[in-house]
Amino acid sequence: MSSNESQDINTKQIAADILCEFLEVAFHLILYIREVYPAGIFERRKKYNVPVQMSCHPEVNQYILDVLQSIKPLIEKDELIQIVLAVTDKDHKPVERFVFEVAPIPEPSLRNDNYLLRLEQSLRSFLLKLNVCDAMLDQNPQDSSFSILVYTKGSGLVDLEDRQFVQNFPWMEADKKSYTVPDSKLVPLKTLSSDLIKMQLYVEESTNKTTGAK
Repeated sequence: MSSNESQDINTKQIAADILCEFLEVAFHLILYIREVYPAGIFERRKKYNVPVQMSCHPEVNQYILDVLQSIKPLIEKDELIQIVLAVTDKDHKPVERFVFEVAPIPEPSLRNDNYLLRLEQSLRSFLLKLNVCDAMLDQNPQDSSFSILVYTKGSGLVDLEDRQFVQNFPWMEADKKSYTVPDSKLVPLKTLSSDLIKMQLYVEESTNKTTGAK
């Protein structure tokens, strides 16, 4: 890729688009694998040449899309630290947290991966790991639900509070009980380091889950 071509490409925007697209698929897959919703509301699709399950529930899908559209500007400005999908019990207490930790890349580049083939392969590996993570985690309680938490730098928090990137989708600061998993263990899943995206994924899982037959 020549320097002239590079100048015409907003690599931070490309990175944000790719990351949000991946997170959408990953969130749906987690909800399916961890049985947060019945299998009947999901349909089988392919992403990065990997079979995945995507929700058909309009409200669930819109919530995930609204979150990702809201954080995309923060990713472009390197203001996102973590985005977390928290599985909660019937009392809305988190029992496990899938933590996507994103590291800033001051000058993202496509030079070594013009067609994004290496990045696609890395994202494929993430989805394959998610597909088998059920074997590493305990069963979740009945009537579980989920929420998405976003950790930002200070300036990113101001942006979320002052500007609604998605209309009628306000953000609020979470209280400690809503995002802390007591007596948790850490389950590392996958890391990614490229010239466009740096990310690691791990699970914080409660060691005191109260489970029941689903």
